[in-house]
Amino acid sequence: MNSLNRVILFGATSAIAEQTARQLVAQGASLYCVGRNRDKLMALVDDLKVRANDQQQIDGEVADLTDSDQHARLIDAGERALGGIDGVLIAHGTLPNQQACQTDVTQTRQEIETNALSVISLLTLLANRLEQQQHGVIAVISSVAGDRGRQSNYVYGAAKGMVTLFLQGLRNRLAKTNVDVVTIKPGFVDTPMTAGLDKGGPLWAKPEQVAKGIIKAMQKGKDEVYLPWFWWGIMLIIKHIPEAIFKRMSL
Repeated sequence: MNSLNRVILFGATSAIAEQTARQLVAQGASLYCVGRNRDKLMALVDDLKVRANDQQQIDGEVADLTDSDQHARLIDAGERALGGIDGVLIAHGTLPNQQACQTDVTQTRQEIETNALSVISLLTLLANRLEQQQHGVIAVISSVAGDRGRQSNYVYGAAKGMVTLFLQGLRNRLAKTNVDVVTIKPGFVDTPMTAGLDKGGPLWAKPEQVAKGIIKAMQKGKDEVYLPWFWWGIMLIIKHIPEAIFKRMSL
């Protein structure tokens, strides 16, 4: 069982990360939060400090995580503030406009940079750091969208698929160490990022539910988890739909 006493959150102001942060603080963790929006980040840090006790350290800083030149410094800052690293959650990302990406390769490249390459940069540095200390857990929010290309969001899915495959290799590389690598695959989650989507039906989850699953997966060192759990079955079915049928579906 992994202890999560000192955790760095990248993309801390996302709805899922915010709920994860609050639940971690309630369990006694100290946190270092990194986010791009200054107002939202400062509000989150202030809120977490109110919830924390005197022994917990709550800190953070504003950063654009697409600037990979800052990644090593951010990890160093988090480690210094917390006195070490037990766990990391990488939660930043954007949901691109598929139609816009189809007509503008520059926007497509930007979305791949945000959702994949910046994550891989952080993972490379974090893996080396935790491998040296021989303990810890790294969790990344990928997506069920990365399991199979869909006409409605294949740019986003391609980026998330890249992250998922990278995590598989990283997990294998670190298998002989005491470092766990956890891939989080949420399904439909009711967050500001999905504000433009129709949210009717039983498949939508709340960020609080997903956050609870993330913490449990990190503590247990799970390899890969679908959240909520029933998305595992849904994606198993989708993966086995023949391509001739799948390409005609409005997914």
